[in-house]
Amino acid sequence: MTAPDILLDDVSLAHGHRSVFDHLSLRLTERRVAVIGRNGAGKSQLARLIAGLTAPDSGLVRVAGVDVAQDRRAALATVGILFQNPDHQIIFPTVEEELAFGLRSQGHGAQKAAEQVTEILARFDRADWATRAIHTLSQGQRHLVCLMAVLLMAPRVIVLDEPFAGLDMATTRRLGLYLDGVAQHLLHITHDLEAIAAYDRVIWLEDGQLRADGPPAQVLPAYRAAMQALGGSDAFTDL
Repeated sequence: MTAPDILLDDVSLAHGHRSVFDHLSLRLTERRVAVIGRNGAGKSQLARLIAGLTAPDSGLVRVAGVDVAQDRRAALATVGILFQNPDHQIIFPTVEEELAFGLRSQGHGAQKAAEQVTEILARFDRADWATRAIHTLSQGQRHLVCLMAVLLMAPRVIVLDEPFAGLDMATTRRLGLYLDGVAQHLLHITHDLEAIAAYDRVIWLEDGQLRADGPPAQVLPAYRAAMQALGGSDAFTDL
């Protein structure tokens, strides 16, 4: 799959009285792009802009030619987003209902949706989850349900906002290996620098501005050095 253009053209955005982005322009074409930065840098707002969940105050955001803030139907077929908190996404009481919802909204019939749900549960070795009540799952397990739901909808771009938060090591490794192999363009917001060491490009945001932009081998050492200068290794807890 050819990576689609993600274009932010002269984007400005304010949150309350605070400016988040001031005439930010970016063009992302790489298959694996990571976004790093401390709290308040604008990482989550960037994710919401690209997913079309937030409209810019001025400027334009397009993904694969789609104005994601204005054309919501096309945006849903183009960009999927995995939030850090799974409870912000889940709306149905059972796993199979949650997984089938996105497929049904895309026009798939009940039988086809059920077949795809069965397939992805088997792929993640969770076939016994189909009728499980969501409230009986741990946070990490609910996070996995959300990821499977996004993957089922087969968007061209997947935005990951701290995708491994709350997951145990075995599940994190399994998800990481699977994500490494998906055809979709990934925009990965993370504080786990090791997870993005082999990415194509790293965007370092600082107060809504580009502090650095380049390959991991160039950006990550500079980022580590800056965080250590701010307060040693403890600085990494404030990402």
